[in-house]
Amino acid sequence: MTHSPGAQPDYWSVLGLEPGADAPSLKAAFRAQARRWHPDLNGNDPLAEERFKRVNEAYAVLSDPRRRQAWEAGGPSAGPGGSGAGDPFATGFPDFDDYLDALLGERRRPAQEQGPPVEREYAAETENETENENEAESAGSVTSSPAPPPPVQASSDQESLVELSPEQALQGERVELVLPDGTAVEVWTPPFAGDGWRLRLVGVTPGGGDHFLQLRVRTDEGLRIDGLRVLYPLELSPAEAALGCQVVVPTLRGPVKLRVPPGSSSGRLLRLRARGQEWGEQRGDQLVEVRIVVPDVLADDEAALYRRLQQLADDPDGGSR
Repeated sequence: MTHSPGAQPDYWSVLGLEPGADAPSLKAAFRAQARRWHPDLNGNDPLAEERFKRVNEAYAVLSDPRRRQAWEAGGPSAGPGGSGAGDPFATGFPDFDDYLDALLGERRRPAQEQGPPVEREYAAETENETENENEAESAGSVTSSPAPPPPVQASSDQESLVELSPEQALQGERVELVLPDGTAVEVWTPPFAGDGWRLRLVGVTPGGGDHFLQLRVRTDEGLRIDGLRVLYPLELSPAEAALGCQVVVPTLRGPVKLRVPPGSSSGRLLRLRARGQEWGEQRGDQLVEVRIVVPDVLADDEAALYRRLQQLADDPDGGSR
């Protein structure tokens, strides 16, 4: 390519893509970035409007072979309306879903147009990390669930399990299912979804109950996906947790060695930086949760050692007498 990135915007970078990405990747990236920067969804961000316009412009150029060729050749910048066109958002911004439908030329969420509304529920989760000089760092966040809808009489809620790959959860995926009463439903999962998320289809079951979609986003190695973040439970023996050890843990890009600090209790989170999912220039972390596991059956010598440890815990000075 002969265009100069300094003279014109780098539209590939705007969408978080490598140059030459195919059409499906272009659409997926545009959907995610448009949702991220749409002014209606970012009321507190004064920069969202300009970034949203730039995302719209990038997609318009890269999806149009003529404009893309002109841009790659270093010609005049061709925005969404073509050469000489005015600002397409001069009179305001359209509704987000209507905007995507019109621009992408497809009905993106027909089930929500003609069928049930969809809500998200998040399982409450608290992160408690202990800062130390190794891989563990301090961080904390709590995700709360929205208030449940009022109960509906003479109804019963139903639930389906939907399994997604990490890539599908990251970009959003169209899900088709048939409810027990024969009702066909089509739903789009939200971008950056995670394992354990629930989607509520309101009032679609017989009697007016809700139907829930439980998202499962896990790998064969036991990695759980939550947006860009990856979670992994690490089982250790009491001795390994107390004395510290070196273990090998899986990641999305292959196994790595991790040093567990001495005195690690169950629930401690160790962070592997930049080992999570990638989206453009963004890269999440992987959190490794320590879980101490005690054998179901102890040998006689093991039981004797545990009794001795209990004696020392009950009487710390007992060992010197």
